[in-house]
Amino acid sequence: MKDVYELINEQLDKKESFVLATILKKSGSAPREEGTKMLVRKDFSIGGTIGGGISEAMTIKLSAKVFDSGMYIIENFVMSGKDAAGLGMVCGGDISVLLEYVDCSDTQTVDIFRKATELKGCDSDFVMITRLPEGQKRIKGSDKWICTETGFYGPENEKILGIIKGIREDFGGTRIRELFVGKERYMIEPFFNVESVHIYGAGHVAQKLADLTKNLGFYTVVTDDREEFANRERFKTADEVKVIPSFNNLANYDTINSNSYIIIVTRGHAYDKDVLAQMLRTDAKYIGMIGSRSKREYVYNGLLNEGFTSGDLERVYCPIGLNIHAQTPEEIAVSIAAELIMVKRGPQNEKR
Repeated sequence: MKDVYELINEQLDKKESFVLATILKKSGSAPREEGTKMLVRKDFSIGGTIGGGISEAMTIKLSAKVFDSGMYIIENFVMSGKDAAGLGMVCGGDISVLLEYVDCSDTQTVDIFRKATELKGCDSDFVMITRLPEGQKRIKGSDKWICTETGFYGPENEKILGIIKGIREDFGGTRIRELFVGKERYMIEPFFNVESVHIYGAGHVAQKLADLTKNLGFYTVVTDDREEFANRERFKTADEVKVIPSFNNLANYDTINSNSYIIIVTRGHAYDKDVLAQMLRTDAKYIGMIGSRSKREYVYNGLLNEGFTSGDLERVYCPIGLNIHAQTPEEIAVSIAAELIMVKRGPQNEKR
């Protein structure tokens, strides 16, 4: 799946304007995180997702107003538990979404998004600052700035230099937020080269592994379809614990990129196969699946019958973990964590 900034770049190359939707705030169990983006083209096709369901459908519908007026909209979507159940979701959650018109004829807008794409391509950490003009007017290129720990891009003024000074005082701790300077409103949006571990399955091995990966500095996400397993009581240190209706359509709940490490430890062969099929369509840095060699043969044969190639399956570490003769959940977790370190620190594309 392409990163949303790759899609933005494609639109700019084609000189086609679009609407960019960004989740500003989230509460409850909404499926996507703050900062998640979705691109809406003039034909109302999309790139990326803000979680599907009613909120995404309404966002696409609202984009028509943004195309017509060029003015930005901030819309709040409230979904009750009852509403969520009707959509096959486990529970409800609220999100606030910014919809902004990105004008490909505005050279300053093009320049700032090109710079963001360049920095992302170099794995450089940066923060984008967007001024939200009063009266929900059009957001122009002159309303956007980028700062790194040492660099700055965009028109200088006293207010923006003050904002950047504040960001740099705790650069690594920057979180997406709204900031008011006098009567002016700004969106502060970090883009950090964070390596994330996505654990699919919330059993005993996952529980022990999540503590390790968090301590190793990975942003750790645990996902399962069983609330009695995927909860904060069992996963106190994980950055995110997600309860989903099923292991289908995982792209609606997770953003997987080249800095993602995938751990597949669900409770059954069929679930593992379904998750693995979806992860093989991503550019994840690491994909590991727990299980014996006989289980691997069963899953791999099923995927080959579905059209995957031997080359696709060579990406997978299975049986997962370094061979340290691990037996207990704690030992298995250590073997998996060690393999993650090997992939992270070893030569590029190194395999066993």
